[in-house]
Amino acid sequence: MKKRILSLLLAAAMMLTAAPLAAFADEGASETVIGGADGPTAIYVSEGGPASVQDQIMLIQETPAEDAAEGPAEDHQLTYLAFGDSIAAGVGLDGFNFTPAEIFYDISPNFKNYPSTSYVSYVAEMLGLDRDHAIDLGLPALMTKDLLEMVRDGQMSAFNQPAGTYYIYPEFLDYIKEADVVSIQIGMNDAMVPFVVSIGNATNWKSEQLANTIVSGGYRDMSWDNFVDMAQKLFGMRLTLKETGDLFYALTTGAAQVCNTAYDNVATYLPQIVDAIRAQNPDVQILLLGCYNPVPLLWTWSNFFNRYNRFVRNLAEQTGCTYVAIPRTQTANDGHPTNAGHKYIARQIVDAIQQ
Repeated sequence: MKKRILSLLLAAAMMLTAAPLAAFADEGASETVIGGADGPTAIYVSEGGPASVQDQIMLIQETPAEDAAEGPAEDHQLTYLAFGDSIAAGVGLDGFNFTPAEIFYDISPNFKNYPSTSYVSYVAEMLGLDRDHAIDLGLPALMTKDLLEMVRDGQMSAFNQPAGTYYIYPEFLDYIKEADVVSIQIGMNDAMVPFVVSIGNATNWKSEQLANTIVSGGYRDMSWDNFVDMAQKLFGMRLTLKETGDLFYALTTGAAQVCNTAYDNVATYLPQIVDAIRAQNPDVQILLLGCYNPVPLLWTWSNFFNRYNRFVRNLAEQTGCTYVAIPRTQTANDGHPTNAGHKYIARQIVDAIQQ
């Protein structure tokens, strides 16, 4: 069962639609590029400055040679943490690091050894941060309640059977205490995980072979050969009349029910995540990322993502966080951002930090 869920999880967006689509939500978003003619602008925390991150940051276009000759400087870099699921972790990109574990995978190798084309890496580059100060705490298949437990207790309270995950990282609490800025990207799996499980159940897991190909990266870039292969696997399922009816229900009424439950979960747990982080680090700047929509032609899902984004934007206003809209994130066939999509998210984050 775990193998089935793991293989289907990251393929959820592909199961919804057969073509990659750029995502557009109901919010506008700026795309400010941070940097000068000679390269990215560095941002440092000024020693002894005001408490707010916005007042502390100082743009540095270049470091005078005489300053470098005086010897090693004190460490004044910002510390940036990225919380989230597989999107934050950089799943689908070259260089995503993990090792097999007794349950699921150990993702800790990716905390500082994340892909060079992930949005965490681009944020680090734009802000002049090394990998000790830009830390990727994204965990694949993570759901909102799971993230609450991770930031509050450093571990999940129980095995998440639908997602097939169980994470224990006490170091999360240490990272939070040292952070200047954290971004939170979470909530998509609250809908995708139960939806994918419902698809598997409806087809008696005849969809597993197709999902295994998708999750292995075989269809991340859709060529004609890949399209033909995918079509053959779809028709090769040979669904019975009952399975076809169950699948139709899962794609329509069932999907609407899943999305409503997912929204309720996000509305319940995301405010608690903010409170848990603030309890450990009252001065940290918190960025709440919206969701992009990988399937804009499907009304049920578009409605969920629009409701989600409105809720997160309002939550940010009510709690003193910063809302970061990412509607134009370019995605691949597996629903995860492309390299360009990650760079776009990074620009939105950096722009939000500087506001």
